Amino acid sequence: MKHASSLALCLLLFACGFVLAQAPAPTQRVRGDVVALDGLGLQVKSRSGETLAIKLADNYVVTAVVKIDATAIKPGSFVGTASMPQPDGTLTSLEVLVLPESMRGSNEGHYPWDLRPGSMMTNATVVDVVSAGQGARRMTLKYKDGEKSIVVPEDVPIVTFEPGEKSMLVPGAHVLLTATKQPDGSLTAARVAVGKNGLVPPM
Repeated sequence: MKHASSLALCLLLFACGFVLAQAPAPTQRVRGDVVALDGLGLQVKSRSGETLAIKLADNYVVTAVVKIDATAIKPGSFVGTASMPQPDGTLTSLEVLVLPESMRGSNEGHYPWDLRPGSMMTNATVVDVVSAGQGARRMTLKYKDGEKSIVVPEDVPIVTFEPGEKSMLVPGAHVLLTATKQPDGSLTAARVAVGKNGLVPPM
């Protein structure tokens, strides 16, 4: 009996260790401006004023964020939109990212976002778009677990992704990236989104 209890304890400890080993590394979304790029060492001054050092992967990818026309939001397109809940329960968009077809289904769903306190992100397929008055549009978005109706004001930035160049990472360029925090506290990243022609990535 004692042997069986010891074996059970060992198996439990092993299982716990396996779960910990499989736990995803913590990430940090970084929004800010490039200070410098030295080889694979990227320095970014975040919007909070802190300068962060990020080590880029050997094969890191640069994606350009490009402004597009509102007509790109149409039935069948797959979009990601950050929004703010309103007192009446509706959602008002802060930005709309029309994703390339190759990224259809990416991070699909409706979940908290960190663009502003209390903001949400919805990645979903556009089912319908109608006028909401004063130049605004109302999108009906459908994702695997539900559906949301989101108003897009006329002045909301609408963007998409296109292939970028590493040469775009110059001092002052506006970037957005998701960095992985390593056990020693350092930050690493494999992909950087940079605003084209001075655009600030609105996501």
